[in-house]
Amino acid sequence: MAQQLYFSRDTRLFIQFRNTTDQTNDVAGAGAVWEVPILDGYSFSQSTNTSEITLAEMESTAGISRRGRRMFTDSLAPAEWSFSTYVRPFDSKAGSAPTGIKAADSAAEVHAVEEALWASMFGADTYSAANGFTRATNAVSGPVITPAATETTILTTESNRSALHAITIYFVMDTAAGNPLVYKLPEAVVNEASIDFDVDGIALINWSGFAKEIIDFSGSVLVGIDPTPDDAVTTVDGTTIAAGDLIFDTDNANGSALYLAGASDGTDMTSTQAIDEAIRSTKNFIRNRISQVSIDATNTTIFPGTGGNGEYSLVLTGGNFTISNNITYLVPEELGAVNKPLEHVTGTRTVTGSATCYLTLDDASLGTAGTSRQFFNDLVSTQAMSQTVNEFSVVMKVGGANATGTPALNITMPKCHFEVPSHSIEDVISLETSFHALPSDFGSANEITNLKYTAPAVY
Repeated sequence: MAQQLYFSRDTRLFIQFRNTTDQTNDVAGAGAVWEVPILDGYSFSQSTNTSEITLAEMESTAGISRRGRRMFTDSLAPAEWSFSTYVRPFDSKAGSAPTGIKAADSAAEVHAVEEALWASMFGADTYSAANGFTRATNAVSGPVITPAATETTILTTESNRSALHAITIYFVMDTAAGNPLVYKLPEAVVNEASIDFDVDGIALINWSGFAKEIIDFSGSVLVGIDPTPDDAVTTVDGTTIAAGDLIFDTDNANGSALYLAGASDGTDMTSTQAIDEAIRSTKNFIRNRISQVSIDATNTTIFPGTGGNGEYSLVLTGGNFTISNNITYLVPEELGAVNKPLEHVTGTRTVTGSATCYLTLDDASLGTAGTSRQFFNDLVSTQAMSQTVNEFSVVMKVGGANATGTPALNITMPKCHFEVPSHSIEDVISLETSFHALPSDFGSANEITNLKYTAPAVY
């Protein structure tokens, strides 16, 4: 009997965004599912917390000293996961989506392939095709991601939560089409999102987070040609299909499509297809080379920038932007028992970044054109040194400025504190500076005013 191997290159990722706070498979709270293509290098793992007991004694009269040890399993540590996705906005084709594709919207509005991850990170707990991602429980503003005809706006105002709304992540390795390997990560949360600006690369986001555990879900899978099968059929493990099981439709026009099984209508199972619009497009990628950054000083007396208006024009050669929830997990440890992780807790939200650019000077203005050399000189000036806090408004324009019909992601941070740039002595001398986006006060969640996606006219 041959052994079946599974290859990482056959991996597909699915995200279930529930509309209830529990992890049950009730139909009302099952929510929606998205397929999100990921890059090579993803990982997920779970370990145990252990204790070691050792002895330290002198020799006996017989010249013997006991040197053994004991290991005890205290608890199961939370699962950790990470993967990367490209930044991929698109304008939904809605009712005119190709056969076999599940559209992201019922209207022609802008979405992003990875939007469910942003929604989880910023406190959304409800999704609907009509209203996007919102906060229903103890809402501050309500909307988190609001799709519109020309752009999608992501707000962070609902992210001041001690615990975020959990999602469910499925890693599917379908090397064996008839017997896919499925790992389910329930109660998953997004801890960190990081965007790297590689000048010759494609814009991507590195995601990482935690989950309660890792479950081999392969037995709860049905592979066939009918996404609404008879409610008496059995899955791989021989049990009758039930709400929350996964159905792979191998007869889909665009390849095997995943469905989440719902309730029975009396004879057949209802099901919800995973949203997979635009994941096969080659027109909604963003080139980092056309990315820009806008830096505007609040105090134009100390930081005059271009012609005294506080603007600095830095052409990036690279950089990074990171948002972190600094999540920790509560794990009970009782004597004589091995407990699973209980619940996550958010920490201080940090929004940081760095930018590198060539050291430049405008010959004509000699220091009044908002160049990188002037930026350094202004930050170390006598006036600047008298200020313990500096304040700049920064807009990271991944893919360039938002413009209808152009794929881009713009991130607006109205209050950033900049560190003094450091010089990098290479063939061409460069500057690298780090910044920290800060809220207007300790109780606000406005380090980022918004993230805005614009999409290509046609994907």
